[in-house]
Amino acid sequence: MVIQPLPVFEADADPHHRSVMTDEEIYARLEPPKTIVVRFGAMKMIGEYAYDGDAKPGCGTKLVVRTHRGTELANMLTTTCENAGCSKSVTRKEMLEFIENSGGKDYPFHTEGKVLRIATIEDLNKQSQLNTDKGDLIRTCKKLIGKHNLEMKLVDVESILGGELLTFFYMAEERVDFRALVRELAANFKTRIELRQVGARDEARLVADYERCGQHCCCKNFLKVLRPVSMRLAKMQKATLDPLKISGRCGRLMCCLRYEDQTYKDLKKNLPHRKTRVGTMEGPGIVIDSKILTQLVLVKLDHNDENIAVPVEELMDPNNCPAPGESQKNREQAVADTAAVEDPLRGLSVRQVEERTGEEKRSKRRRGGRKHRSKQQQQDAFRETVQKEEKESRDDGTPKKKRRRRRRHGTSGEQAAPSGDQKPKLRRRRRRRKGQNPGDGSSRPPGGESSGSEKDG
Repeated sequence: MVIQPLPVFEADADPHHRSVMTDEEIYARLEPPKTIVVRFGAMKMIGEYAYDGDAKPGCGTKLVVRTHRGTELANMLTTTCENAGCSKSVTRKEMLEFIENSGGKDYPFHTEGKVLRIATIEDLNKQSQLNTDKGDLIRTCKKLIGKHNLEMKLVDVESILGGELLTFFYMAEERVDFRALVRELAANFKTRIELRQVGARDEARLVADYERCGQHCCCKNFLKVLRPVSMRLAKMQKATLDPLKISGRCGRLMCCLRYEDQTYKDLKKNLPHRKTRVGTMEGPGIVIDSKILTQLVLVKLDHNDENIAVPVEELMDPNNCPAPGESQKNREQAVADTAAVEDPLRGLSVRQVEERTGEEKRSKRRRGGRKHRSKQQQQDAFRETVQKEEKESRDDGTPKKKRRRRRRHGTSGEQAAPSGDQKPKLRRRRRRRKGQNPGDGSSRPPGGESSGSEKDG
């Protein structure tokens, strides 16, 4: 079966009929880079080396380079030409600015070398075997250190791809005479030996992995210049002074304390010093404390010894600030004027607010547990009440009076007695049972005898 290409695919294959080129076509038009920036060595050194090959490597490619130490394996970081083969290339000016901002002369940057080729599978296997043999090298070196009774601690060993150099990193409190050790190591390994003394931070860069924050150690990940960190940084940032909480894997103060140091310095310049006399809206006072990030100043007022927090932008000259109490009156008057315009019910009691808004009846109904009735139901109930009152007035012939609350201690003589005799008799019996006279409401003494002008009921 013969496959015939469609005309549409033939048209797309011609780059003159398409507006976008494929990745292969873009890669074919690119030129090989002239210089490549690489990272190499156990101490993560950086170098920019010339390249004259035809390949166009990308970021992260393994390269074989010749450095000031010999032939070794390196990782490609970027290129310094404009047309470098990918969008991550930088110019040489940008790279030099980065080096200057990162440490300048202390930055481990090298230019004496050359990129030989892209690493092959044989190069990668050889480097992996060298890393595997590192344990034997460390054990041998420790035996020789013990043999010569040297006060030094072996940290790590590094062997490069070409085998021209073997570097031993160690720590020591004082200067160590290791000339005899170097001669014996060179006789055993048949190569050039270098012993390099490192500090606690460099030790963490070589052997540490993760920090308490969960990220890789900064010294191992990206920091190239390990500057000393002082306790002043922790005090300025109001961090805890517990060494166990502000120390890293190396036992020294954490490098991240330096990250915000310049920001804290710039913000601290805006704050007045302690025991400085300043002016506020409440009156003059003395600065007793300050907060750098929030830009607040704690001021102790002169007239009442009260401590208030004032933003730094509201501080003023103590000789021209408002008198004590003056700003409070102005503020209260402004608040009152604003409240009168915005909230007409401000300052009224709950009773007055209910009367103004018509919520009094509804609040009483809610407090009494009555159910809400509609307007039509209220009108029907009112009509039934009026009709009932009219019917009762027609039966008696007299208009019905409103009920009045019965007095607790007897009744007055002017009040009209009810038509029936049953209710007064019940009242007199209750009063006799309680020992009271129904006439004047006085109490009968025990024994049933009256005194003075009292009469028996």
